[in-house]
Amino acid sequence: MHIKDVTFSVVDVETTGLRPTYERIIEIGIVRYRNGEIIDSFQSFVNPGRSISTFITNYTGISDDMVEDAPYFEEILPKLQDYFDGTVLAGHNLQFDMGFIRAEFQRAGNPGFRPIKVCTLKLARRMYPFLKSKSLSNVAAHLKVRSAGAHRAIYDAETTARVLDRMLKAKISENPDFRLNDLIAFETSAKPTPARLQVNQNLVETISSVPDAPGVYYFLDRTNKPVYIGKAKSLRDRLKSYFSGTAPSKSKKLLRTAKKLKIEPCNTELTAFLTEAEMIKALKPKHNVMLREYGNKYYLRMRRDIPFPRPEIASSFDFDGNDYFGLFVSRKKAQQVLEIIDKAFQLRECKESELKKGRRCYLAEIERCTAPCENKNQDLYSEEIRAVYDFLEGKNNDRLSLLISKMKRLSDALLFEQAGELKAVIELMLAQIHKSSLLSEPVNAANVLVLVDGQTAQDFILFLEGKVYIKDYLLSDSREFFNALDDYFAGVIQTYSVPDDEDLEKLKICMNWMIKNKNQIKTYYLKNYRSKEELFSLVSKMKKTASPEGEYIFDIKDVINEFEQ
Repeated sequence: MHIKDVTFSVVDVETTGLRPTYERIIEIGIVRYRNGEIIDSFQSFVNPGRSISTFITNYTGISDDMVEDAPYFEEILPKLQDYFDGTVLAGHNLQFDMGFIRAEFQRAGNPGFRPIKVCTLKLARRMYPFLKSKSLSNVAAHLKVRSAGAHRAIYDAETTARVLDRMLKAKISENPDFRLNDLIAFETSAKPTPARLQVNQNLVETISSVPDAPGVYYFLDRTNKPVYIGKAKSLRDRLKSYFSGTAPSKSKKLLRTAKKLKIEPCNTELTAFLTEAEMIKALKPKHNVMLREYGNKYYLRMRRDIPFPRPEIASSFDFDGNDYFGLFVSRKKAQQVLEIIDKAFQLRECKESELKKGRRCYLAEIERCTAPCENKNQDLYSEEIRAVYDFLEGKNNDRLSLLISKMKRLSDALLFEQAGELKAVIELMLAQIHKSSLLSEPVNAANVLVLVDGQTAQDFILFLEGKVYIKDYLLSDSREFFNALDDYFAGVIQTYSVPDDEDLEKLKICMNWMIKNKNQIKTYYLKNYRSKEELFSLVSKMKKTASPEGEYIFDIKDVINEFEQ
């Protein structure tokens, strides 16, 4: 059967837990899809015959009250059988949904449910291996599929159907005669086994002598010019992976073209990231595709020269008296935070020209704006600005409590779509507060020393109003670090201290790494100390031994005997 003639029943379930044997379905959503069109849908809450935990209610928005009068699964079974009959069952991570559906079918007296199945998660693993996460939201974002809502069955089923549509169109473009059997074979086919690499076992001890420490490694050609630069959390483990008998094709390609391998240990994984990025830009090895140029960077700017400012996206920051928050790696990330502010706070969203007209707008009517156009109340507006600053600086915010209460009121009033939208805003706020709490000051005003804790060593990174200084950094003079500290505590004004592209690139890498590794850092705000000596008297109590110094160089032809042909 040609794939265009196949009808899919795209399904998603919400449940009381993770184990089909013991837990129950509380909501099921099904979308019928064929040849690019959604032709029908079905959604129902399901009475699980038990209470729903607070965790599940917070996660899905589904409470005991919402399922109290819902049908039991056996009551909707005939409807489900009609939906599934003659269709191919599809879902994202379908194994999870199928486990619960089969268990419910069996409990309802129908143990023989064995449909043809297609899983978009498995397809994503084959079609988009470069995606770090193959979650439904990530795959949908990659395919530019807009999600109607998260963690509600019918919304996730609709999103999955549109993801499946994009996938099938891609396969049809490759093969116009693409059929259902081709899809199933593609989903289940095994990946090819890579050719084995023959390694000189006499050098196993030499490889094992490499430090189990973070660092940077360089593949060099016959003229000692780098052809590839990489970083590693453990140089020893990374080296072993390159010279293992089942090394991936990229490794084997490098080993064919390179003649030597140079390794430089670093104190922590973060300085390995920084060194790699800086060296790739400086040397531009032919096998490094990423990090060759400085990427775009975005900030949220809050003007301080007007009475009723609103945050706006900026692609650079200056010392112009305004406050800048970020840094964001893409305009999309900055836009997401701007949308959170618009939905959760009562700042104006209008242009200056509209503000000057002095007329209330719809946002003021629904309490999404303090209406400064009409009341000119700068104190009221400043309170809202302070709440936004607290949010952008990662502080616990009373606004979250208000939004959570509002979400519960909407849910109690059975306004589930509005409650779901508000729940998504709350989740984004929580995630952003987690990120923003790294720096409790605007990035262009932050003066902070960050201690980065590695397994056996530490790094000290100094942020001074956007400039970045690193103690004992491979690529800079450590005197710069101490001179910058001395100048700060002496009150010296530096005329050359405007951050350059390299500073901003380091800042971006540091912020991204620290967000993911908050338990490995400690921040010291310089304004809380009277001198460098007072600062280091506290910091030195936590000092560890340094990472192994020096570099290691291997001749690749001594390590490898030959490739199997």
